[in-house]
Amino acid sequence: MITQAPRGTYDLYGEQVRKWQSIEKTIARLMEDFHYGEIRTPIFEHTELFQRGVGDTTDIVQKEMYTFLDKGNRSITLKPEGTAGAARAFLEHKMFADPQPTKLYYITPCFRYEKPQAGRDRQFSQFGVELYGSAEAAADAEVISVAYELLKRLGIHNVTLHINSLGCRECRAKYNQELRDYFERYKDSLCETCKERLERNPLRILDCKNPQCREIVEGAPSVLDALDQDCREHFEKVQAYLSGMGIPFVVDPGIVRGLDYYTRTVFEFVCDEIGAQGTVCAGGRYDHLIEELGGSSVPAVGFAAGIGRMILAMEAANGTMQTETPLDLYVGSMGEKASIEALSLVYRLRALHVSAESDLLGRSVKAQMKYANKRGARYTMILGETELETGKASLKNMESGESETVDFRNIQEWRNQLS
Repeated sequence: MITQAPRGTYDLYGEQVRKWQSIEKTIARLMEDFHYGEIRTPIFEHTELFQRGVGDTTDIVQKEMYTFLDKGNRSITLKPEGTAGAARAFLEHKMFADPQPTKLYYITPCFRYEKPQAGRDRQFSQFGVELYGSAEAAADAEVISVAYELLKRLGIHNVTLHINSLGCRECRAKYNQELRDYFERYKDSLCETCKERLERNPLRILDCKNPQCREIVEGAPSVLDALDQDCREHFEKVQAYLSGMGIPFVVDPGIVRGLDYYTRTVFEFVCDEIGAQGTVCAGGRYDHLIEELGGSSVPAVGFAAGIGRMILAMEAANGTMQTETPLDLYVGSMGEKASIEALSLVYRLRALHVSAESDLLGRSVKAQMKYANKRGARYTMILGETELETGKASLKNMESGESETVDFRNIQEWRNQLS
């Protein structure tokens, strides 16, 4: 049916879109407070960007990307996540030449072909933060604090911060070999996907949701035991910074993340009340991503959060979100001349940032007042022949029921009552 949105996509309008707008406003203010600048990257990129950046052994690249050939026979992919595009822009526009660190954020649509379920759609909106140019543990802690403060401002308190370290490239190579040796003993019991992962990227096995694989993973060696002295000290400093800011956390060696570019710190904020897909936001450090894309080595750290997932967590914590803003004033009218005056009045009020409405359907006064009540109008005013002749009208407070007569054309005289 052409009148039905494709599976895994959705339309946002009315109350639902107001929920998204509420979160977006909170994000914008938060980013001002933390002094992060917005970046907007294209919805599609060259496919190679994600193969090199996200990793060709990941489920995203192997199974979930929307990829097609354009009219120039170039392979193009709708972006499945925001970090690779931001990193490409950082490199293309030589942001590394600016005073560092470079602190960016985005709110962008992303696309992944997977089975739709609560909090996981084929098109979704992702909020992300990227900090380039600092290898210090303080940068990791600041990025985590951004996510923590956002969740706090949104009233999402029923989450737990899980942190881990994957170490540097050398630590990770050592750990991958330990995992390969361990899982080789259980190869016949692994699912088909994990048998492939065993050869190409055994770390991915730790992310498998297959119950039999999960049972085998329980006995796997811990990545924390594979950290060298520098990586161990870096992770300890991250914990010290978080403790210093009063941000609670648990160390969870099972956190590995699903993308190949992560090194050292990885983290997730997990909510147990929104179903199987309980991760509200997640991220970590990716010090070699810019290098993988053809640039010089630039340390980086960041996170991403699905806005739809955050709404689920907000409603799990606080009940259904009520986001509709009450109407400041409804101006009713009787007759054509009064209707013209009413529309003129609400136009001038709107220019002064007062939310106002008048009738657009030719309804009776009774029907207009019924509509005003449904819209939650705080004040009402009705214009008719008498009001037009005298220039005076009754301004009614709908909560108290009290009314006063005002010169309705002299807006400055009474508009402050509406604020």
